Amino acid sequence: MLEKTTDAQSPFLPNTTIQYAWDSTSLGYLKRCPRLYYYTVLCGWTSVEDSVDLRFGIEYHRALQEYDVLKSTGLKHDDAVRGALRSLLTRAHEWPFDHKFKTKEALIRTCLWYMEKFRDDPAKTYILENGKPAVELSFRFDLDWGPDAATDQPYMLCGHLDKVVVYNDELFDLDRKTTTKTLSDYYFAQFEPDNQMTLYSLAAKVILDAPIKGVIIDAAQVLTESSRFVRNFTYRTEGQLDEWIKDLEYWFSMAEYYAEQNYWPQNDTACDKYGGCRFRQICSKDPGVRQRYLEAKYVQLPKEERWNPLKPR
Repeated sequence: MLEKTTDAQSPFLPNTTIQYAWDSTSLGYLKRCPRLYYYTVLCGWTSVEDSVDLRFGIEYHRALQEYDVLKSTGLKHDDAVRGALRSLLTRAHEWPFDHKFKTKEALIRTCLWYMEKFRDDPAKTYILENGKPAVELSFRFDLDWGPDAATDQPYMLCGHLDKVVVYNDELFDLDRKTTTKTLSDYYFAQFEPDNQMTLYSLAAKVILDAPIKGVIIDAAQVLTESSRFVRNFTYRTEGQLDEWIKDLEYWFSMAEYYAEQNYWPQNDTACDKYGGCRFRQICSKDPGVRQRYLEAKYVQLPKEERWNPLKPR
């Protein structure tokens, strides 16, 4: 069910740390390492590096969303570009980050070059039955089961789709990524399989009530003085979607068990993955001094600013 949201309610059962509303980000943390999930989602520990990546991605997606919406109203390409960049320049006027790659100039350049590269994109924005473009679709839908600790609250999957497109007469979700990594076959292999891409394929199928072929991945490599783009595809079958849902039952039951025990164990086989976990230096310390190192190296967000799958955009 597609649902427009307003207030950001809690994704946890009342007076517990049992999460019932999940998105690809919080679920990805749990699958990678329960301790990572604990530090990030439950405790809200973050770093400056996390902040610049998040802000750069948000602004990039928002600018391209505005461009897509303006184009769908009939505006010519150049007018839509000017409208999207005008808003971006206003939002990013103050850029408080000192980063080698993800600068304000790089953000503007990457947005502009993407819009120019795909100005005649064969992947056309899907138009919903209400006449609106399928751009930045927020979704929430219930599953057929819920936490054992709840009697009437089912588990919920939620999130946001960048865009749904028609390509070669088939429906795809289109997801945009920014990275400083080389856009090689190795980079795209990370999406086969991938938690986020499978959830997005499932969500597009549910909210549109139509078969979805998979996800088109438009990746942008952000360099110091340039940006380059590569498009790739990842496909999902009905069997793969069904298996992913079945696996969720086990992941959610484990998350509920961790919450009830108030203990989130380390997955020490994942510490060196994904370029190295951001909390690796914390987990390498003796348990008795970790809190001191956390407070010295990281910032703890207030509860209202922590990651919340139910927060509207």
